[in-house]
Amino acid sequence: MAASCVLMVGLGGTVLTVKNSLQTISHARYLGAASQIMQSELERLRLRNWSQLQAIQDSGDTAVAIAAIPPGSNLSCSRQIRDLRDGLKEITVEARWGGARGRIHTARLVTRYARNGLNDYFYTSH
Repeated sequence: MAASCVLMVGLGGTVLTVKNSLQTISHARYLGAASQIMQSELERLRLRNWSQLQAIQDSGDTAVAIAAIPPGSNLSCSRQIRDLRDGLKEITVEARWGGARGRIHTARLVTRYARNGLNDYFYTSH
C-alpha cells in the first residue's frame, strides 16, 4: 500500500512537470514568433523616410499585418508612433497572445527614430 502511494505521487509529479514543460515550450514558441514579427515591422519602418513615417503616424493605423500565423493562433501585433520632441519619434511595436490558463502575454520593442538617425532597440517581455 505504501509503495503504491509513493508510486502515485511520483507519477503525479511527472505528469505535472510534463504539463508545465509543454506550456513553457508553447510560450517560447509564441515569444519567438512575436519577436520576429516585431523586428520585421521595425525594420520596415526604419526603411521609411521622415515624411513617410509621419504619414503612417497621421493615418492612425496601428495594426501590424502578420503574414503567416498558424490556424487557431491568437497572436496579434500593433504599433504606436508618437512624437517625443521636434525631430524625434518613438516607435513601439507590441505583440499579444493568450497563454496557458487564459493569461495574456505581451512582448514589446521600442525604438526611437530621428530625422538624421536611429537609435537601437529596447526589448521587454512579460
